[in-house]
Amino acid sequence: MTGTTTAAARSRAAVGGANRWVVLVVLCVSLLLVALDATVLHVAVPSVTEDLNPSGVQLLWIVDAYPLVCAALLILFGTLGDRIGRRRVLLLGYGLFAAASAVAAFAGSPMVLIGARALLGVGGAMIMPATLSILRAVFPDRRERAVAIGVWTAVAAVGAAVGPVLGGFLVEHFWWGSVFLINLP
Repeated sequence: MTGTTTAAARSRAAVGGANRWVVLVVLCVSLLLVALDATVLHVAVPSVTEDLNPSGVQLLWIVDAYPLVCAALLILFGTLGDRIGRRRVLLLGYGLFAAASAVAAFAGSPMVLIGARALLGVGGAMIMPATLSILRAVFPDRRERAVAIGVWTAVAAVGAAVGPVLGGFLVEHFWWGSVFLINLP
């Protein structure tokens, strides 16, 4: 009986045909933004320093709050997604990530920017494990799942690598807060 239930649950969880690949694209775009945020701010640091005049310690927190909070909460939100639902955690992560991005873009003080970056880390920690978990459910076939996870991983690496380039372009043509507006729908 459990074998039948498991197979039925897998077939319900799996999305058919081309829709699986659309789901992969949507989840990869989400992960791309999370990965971009890890590095996009680095080239904007001189502009942030000029506008907000943070102390040395505050500047370190502005840069490090996001990856520190995100890394610390990945396992917690992965487990929470298993308990209350991956989609729910993913959607909450989207909302928090977007709201924190807007606050960060228009931060008027170092402390507001630090807080917004920390909230971005919480949102990123909600998004990242949920996307991987959903991929595992959407791709029950091992070979397709391996391809999907390979694409997902490559997107994360590309996001981290492209972040400084995109950040430099945005700071050159706009202002430092524009590096956070890329996360808004």
